[in-house]
Amino acid sequence: MIQPNAFFQTLKQHQIEMFFGVPDSLLANLCAYVDDQLPASQHRITANEGNALAMAAGYHLASGKVAAVYLQNSGLGNLVNPLTSLTDAEVYKIPALLIIGWRGEPGVKDEPQHIKQGRITPALLDLLSIPYFVLDADSDYQQQVQQAVEYTQQHQSPVALLVRKGAFADHHSGRAVIAASSMKREEALAIVLDNLSGDEAVISTTGKTSREVFELRKQRGETQRDFLTVGAMGHTSSIALGVAMAQPERAVVCIDGDGSMLMHLGAMAIIGSVAPANLLHLILNNQSHESVGGQPTVAGEINIGALAASLNYKSYLTASTAAEVAAAMQQAKQLTGPVLLEVLIAQGSRDDLGRPDSTAEQNKTAFMRHIDASQ
Repeated sequence: MIQPNAFFQTLKQHQIEMFFGVPDSLLANLCAYVDDQLPASQHRITANEGNALAMAAGYHLASGKVAAVYLQNSGLGNLVNPLTSLTDAEVYKIPALLIIGWRGEPGVKDEPQHIKQGRITPALLDLLSIPYFVLDADSDYQQQVQQAVEYTQQHQSPVALLVRKGAFADHHSGRAVIAASSMKREEALAIVLDNLSGDEAVISTTGKTSREVFELRKQRGETQRDFLTVGAMGHTSSIALGVAMAQPERAVVCIDGDGSMLMHLGAMAIIGSVAPANLLHLILNNQSHESVGGQPTVAGEINIGALAASLNYKSYLTASTAAEVAAAMQQAKQLTGPVLLEVLIAQGSRDDLGRPDSTAEQNKTAFMRHIDASQ
């Protein structure tokens, strides 16, 4: 396996000393090492992948140097615009070193939302005219990094390192997120479900949140009825808004995360503008990207209540204990939406947390049946 410290030193030898990106589970050990080694002035976890590449472009414009941009391959969708209209050799010719976790690689078992993206990732990079080097546990990464850096500097356009599962050895971060609550997400979700009537349309965000919602329904002996957004990070609230607009008489509950909220924050402005009276937007805030390694977000540095007010949400509620969550859920039922409920939680989940045993299509069908949607 590639030792994160050795890989980091190799990048440093080639004057790659600035890092921007969105955490990925395949890159978690490298990201943790980078975060431990560098001050905030040299490493920023960004809201989304396009944000990261644009920052890398600005850094190059002001310094003449090349920055590293790390991401999961699912985030390539957020990169297509700046890759084709900003950094491309036919536009501004801006170099960047992309470090991409290859989820869903053909022949490697993965979750359903990663299968197609994994299969098309090499072809997508080819289509975007981005040369790439595949890194695995046995790679001659020093030579590959050298070749990649030489290419991006010579051609003044992005190049990629495509990282296979298990390429990096373990590294556990020495930095810890200070929790604003001792309540874990699964406990909070159980209370949320306890305080629903059963008729609501529930849309839950990607990662461990949807996995826990699925598990809780099984434990409660309830039929699966929620839309589990296993992919499309950052778009959960937009899905919920579409549902709320289609069925204005039905209560809609969006169970979001702080990382997801930040990824496409503009969606909240549209929610405020549409002003769906039937929408409860619940944000589980543990100030981290827990599902991919626990890296911190900036959600602990912003006033989400003030943000909600400025974006024209009708009400804002907050809770950090079990009793407060139950009370807030009951209060939300009496309010006209959109209502934003921020639930402060701690990091952590069960080691034996399962995954949905139904397909994505089966999940969609069950959700549509539950809300009496025509198909």
